[in-house]
Amino acid sequence: MAGLPGVGKSTLACGLATRLHAVVLDKDRIRAGLFPPSHVDYTNDQNDFCVDVMYRTTEWLLRRDHASVVILDGCTYTRANQIATLRQMAADLGEPLRVIECTCDDQLALARIADGGNHPAGNREAALYRELQAAAHPITGPKLIVDTGRPLAACVTDCVAYATSEG
Repeated sequence: MAGLPGVGKSTLACGLATRLHAVVLDKDRIRAGLFPPSHVDYTNDQNDFCVDVMYRTTEWLLRRDHASVVILDGCTYTRANQIATLRQMAADLGEPLRVIECTCDDQLALARIADGGNHPAGNREAALYRELQAAAHPITGPKLIVDTGRPLAACVTDCVAYATSEG
């Protein structure tokens, strides 16, 4: 799951997990489990550490047949090196990779961020959204772009079709 904060990655990941009988690994929940609140800093270094834990957990689950589908959530994949690392991990594991890039209207994403909900990331603010948006690299290679401003059921249906395709 790729995309800026507030675009609906986590909501879509949960919907997909139900339909695909998949495991969702969420970087923000991993961070909350690893670090006490006084040590959470949301730096690139800590983000990359949490993503590495997410990747190592993915490998563990897939190699031991505890999961046949793992959904990676919480990383924006807005930096080119993040996508390159993700693609390399999938290749090293010999697993198919389906990148789903979530998008929506800026106003909707910012409204979701303002609402807050139960999201575990404490740095989810409009300023972060704008900062990541301004610095984002386009995601190259095969991917499905999903407008999460549409009904969730329609988004899930499109993603399931993409995730289960042979391409």
